[in-house]
Amino acid sequence: MTAPETAFITGANGGIGSALARKLSAAGTRLVLAGRNESRLTALASELGVKGLVCDFTKPEQVENCVNGALFELGTIEAAAHCIGSILLKPAHLTSIEEWRSTIDTNLNSAFYLLNQLGRPMSKSGGSIAFVTSAAAEKGLSNHEAIAAAKAGVAGLTRAAAATYAKNKLRVNCVAPGLTDTPLAAPITGNESARKFSEAMHPLGRLGTAEEIASALFFLLSPDNTWITGHSLCVDGGLSSLQTK
Repeated sequence: MTAPETAFITGANGGIGSALARKLSAAGTRLVLAGRNESRLTALASELGVKGLVCDFTKPEQVENCVNGALFELGTIEAAAHCIGSILLKPAHLTSIEEWRSTIDTNLNSAFYLLNQLGRPMSKSGGSIAFVTSAAAEKGLSNHEAIAAAKAGVAGLTRAAAATYAKNKLRVNCVAPGLTDTPLAAPITGNESARKFSEAMHPLGRLGTAEEIASALFFLLSPDNTWITGHSLCVDGGLSSLQTK
């Protein structure tokens, strides 16, 4: 599959973002990486020989500076993937207001801030933006109220942006993973009983891998797929659509 010539990856220090960065780099894409964890970001950028920009995507002024830095480095951004997210598994009555606000800020607001800054330059050149949502935005799952609301907001943002920018040949899609075996999910996957319960929730009987989610993002960013926009691609082992028992 053809890789984009240039790409900007946010959350590149995470499991999914780093897997996507390695996949695109191996395919010859010129990259700029961004993330909040400076040490992990610097290590990955050094490994791939690319530019890494430290940025907190919950801060709109930092996002503006980061996008400008990526544009300066790449000239034109053909593809962008927003791989920033969090996990909060609590019922609403046990979720603090601080936890709610943090979940919305990390997942939904950060996605909007990126789109707010990329919309104008990418409208001129066209290309593809891919967000990461969640199977919890597609199917009601208990104890997922905050994260489901945040990720459903990202899915809605994706569809509206796809409609807005279609005339500019700018495609906007998202990938909706089930539980994926990444460092972010370690509090769940590191507990044997919680891991087994989570695996059993997925019809295919296992958790996803960062590489599988990265492959789906690669597919949506590829210039081979320029007739796909406004789509939420569920990569979740059947969690959101199948019931086997």
